[in-house]
Amino acid sequence: MQITSYTIELQNIHLYARHGVMAQEKAVGGWFTIDIKLHLNDHGCAVSDDIENAVSYADVYDLVKKEMDTPSRLLENVCHRIIGTLLNRFAAIEGVEISLRKDTPPMGGDRLSAAVTMQARR
Repeated sequence: MQITSYTIELQNIHLYARHGVMAQEKAVGGWFTIDIKLHLNDHGCAVSDDIENAVSYADVYDLVKKEMDTPSRLLENVCHRIIGTLLNRFAAIEGVEISLRKDTPPMGGDRLSAAVTMQARR
């Protein structure tokens, strides 16, 4: 058997952070939702069943949370930092797709959200 595609996805990561341009966003903060899809080049863990051969999604979550704890004005900057951190930490990751959504941006809309989606490859 030949594995032709291998991805790990973390969906609906819900974190509180202080990203935004407006002073209120920096002071009060808000909720964000993140979806991440990792494209991997090594699927050895599927055969070995060994966590040492895998990209741990728990570790991915911890790195995302750490980057979310660093305030940024722009969601684009947060996405860029998260992608860079993941690519630097895990050699098996060949590409990253991330969608970062500000769940309630201060624009006065009912049930409005704003999102940035970014993709990168090595």
